[in-house]
Amino acid sequence: MSQQAGAEWRNYVSVFCASSVLVIAAVTGLNYAVDPYLTHQWQTPRLQQLRPGREKLSAWGKTYALAKFKPVVLYVGNSRTELGLPTRAAPFADQDVFNGALSGASLGDAMAMVDHAARVGRLKTLVWGIDAPSFTLEVGNTDFDRELVADGPFYLWRRMLINARRALAFDMTADSIRVLRGTFGSVCHSSLASFGQRDDACVHERIEGLGGTGAAIVPRVREFLRGAGPTDEAMRALDRSMAELCKAGTRVRLYLNPTHAMTVDALYWSGKWRAMEAWQRSLAGMGQRYRAVGCDLRIVDFSGFNSVTTEAIPQVSKQPAMQYYWETSHYRSKVGDIMLARMFGGGDVPADFGVELSPDKLDGHQAAMRLARERYHRFHPVEIGMVRAVVAER
Repeated sequence: MSQQAGAEWRNYVSVFCASSVLVIAAVTGLNYAVDPYLTHQWQTPRLQQLRPGREKLSAWGKTYALAKFKPVVLYVGNSRTELGLPTRAAPFADQDVFNGALSGASLGDAMAMVDHAARVGRLKTLVWGIDAPSFTLEVGNTDFDRELVADGPFYLWRRMLINARRALAFDMTADSIRVLRGTFGSVCHSSLASFGQRDDACVHERIEGLGGTGAAIVPRVREFLRGAGPTDEAMRALDRSMAELCKAGTRVRLYLNPTHAMTVDALYWSGKWRAMEAWQRSLAGMGQRYRAVGCDLRIVDFSGFNSVTTEAIPQVSKQPAMQYYWETSHYRSKVGDIMLARMFGGGDVPADFGVELSPDKLDGHQAAMRLARERYHRFHPVEIGMVRAVVAER
């Protein structure tokens, strides 16, 4: 290669590299400034703007909000907790509350969120929703990169770099352009606008997209059965987490989600009932051990067959929607209010809704649940037929 050709080649490479750097910087700057997924917003006007019903990168927004807000009361769990537990609730009227639950979250995801919140603030009260199928250490929410968990005093500085790196992405660029053009979507508010709880308008759009409540019944039962939990590994991990929380003086309320009776019955027909009862026994024993050393830990079971969970589905009631449920997997905020009243006192609570799991009460509770299950089988033939059809597909 001649000297002139070599110089031209070097100039070309220099121009190409400089142009690439400028493009990368421009794209990153655009996406970081527009922030279509609200990865670094807290109490800004953007949180009040209407957005698409599907919330992307929710874990990013919630971990950032926790670092800025530093609530004393935290909810964690999966989408049932995210939709159903209201952050404006009577038991916490004068306290800062945040719903850190994530769609699809496993126990491992919830533990990571608790760890993060404890590192960026000081938790006084933790309300934690659990289910047998999702009681695993798998990553359930694929957007919850563990890099988002705080690891030191300079978290917000490190987080800025993580956000900038995420901003260099095609999907974010496309959505930033949609935001600027006004075509991004305007269905509902971000969960951050309600301190982490999902906007009912988002849920309604999702249900309508599935064909309404009646059409969503069977898919949600099928989805509930897919979980691999409960696992012994997850139980040991939860035990370790409780030890840390108790050591820090945090008041803890674990609760078993009140999914519709059809979902619990699906566990029975699929041969998972004994595993569920053994899991409840392990939870009760763990709670007793920590209470014995002075920890304020209670575990309340809202699942099973009671006046709330056995609500008639649209196929039986002939009504388009349900009073307590969005469908068989997710309960409404009015149920969340009742649950908080049961766990923390106050309010009118059905006598059969919410039983504390403790070794001295467990045998009676499980015997009563088995009897209630048999009654459900006798008086709900339509629901039982639908559940057994779902199980037979597997």
